[in-house]
Amino acid sequence: MKTILVAIDFSKNAEHALQYALMFAKKLDASIYLVWVDNSFSDENVLDTITGELRIEKKEYLKNLVSTYSEFLSKGKIEVILRKGKVYQEIAKAAVRIDADMIFAGTHGVSGYEQHWIGSNTYRIVTQAPCPVTTIRNKYVFKSTIKKILVPLDSSLETKQKLPFICDLALKFEATVYLLEVYNTTISVIRKRIDKFGVEAVNCMINKNVDYKLEKLEVKNVAASIIDYSITNDMDLIAIMTDQGTTTANKFLGPYAQQLINNSTIPVVSVRAK
Repeated sequence: MKTILVAIDFSKNAEHALQYALMFAKKLDASIYLVWVDNSFSDENVLDTITGELRIEKKEYLKNLVSTYSEFLSKGKIEVILRKGKVYQEIAKAAVRIDADMIFAGTHGVSGYEQHWIGSNTYRIVTQAPCPVTTIRNKYVFKSTIKKILVPLDSSLETKQKLPFICDLALKFEATVYLLEVYNTTISVIRKRIDKFGVEAVNCMINKNVDYKLEKLEVKNVAASIIDYSITNDMDLIAIMTDQGTTTANKFLGPYAQQLINNSTIPVVSVRAK
C-alpha cells in the first residue's frame, strides 16, 4: 500500500480527511495525491474552466496544503490532481490512473450540512471506487495510530473479501482485529454459515500472524448495533463491504453500508465487493 488518494473540496471535512490520511501515509511510507474535481457545468476542459480568480484561489489553496503537510511525511510525497466532471466518477478514474491503494473522504453524517461536494457525494465515491475507501467525520478526534479494527461478519459470501486487506493494514499498524459475528435471524442455516465464516476468518488471522479476538452479537438493527459496539469497545476503525450491484450479500451491503457510513462517529473503511 504505497498510494493514497484524498478527495479535496476545500471544506473542513476534506482537510480533516487529509490529516487522517497522513497518519496512514506515514505508517505505510505512502505518497498522497490530492484530487479536486471541477463539477461545474461546462463543455470546456478543466484547464480552461479553472480560470481567473477561481483558478488562482483553488491552485493557491492546494499549493498551501502541499506545503503545509509535506513535512509530515518521512517518505513519499504529496501531489495534486485536477479533474472535471461528476465528482464520484472522476475520483474513481483518478484512483485507477494512479493505481491508488486507498481513498480518503470526509463526511458530515446525515445530520450535518456542508456546502461543498464531499458530503453529498461520499457514498457514491465509496460505491464507485476501485479500491477501499475510508470515510471520516469532521469532528472525530483520531489517535496517532490504529490499535483496534472492527470487522463485522455476516452471512454473505462477500463478507470474507475484506479480510486480506484488513490483515495487511493490521500488520502495518500492529493492531488487533475484532471479528464480530452478527446474528439478526433465528434461521439455523444462516447462523451456521456465519459460524463457518467466523472459523475461516480466524484461520486467516492465524495464517497472517494477526492478533485477533472473536465475539458474537445478537442484534435487531445491524448498523446501529455495530456502531454501539464500536463506541463501547473504543474501536479505531470499522471495516465493511460495499455493494457494487452484482453481489449476493444481504446484510452490510446497500442500505446497511450507507447507514454505517452516515451514522458512525468512528472512521469506516469500505472494501469493494468483487
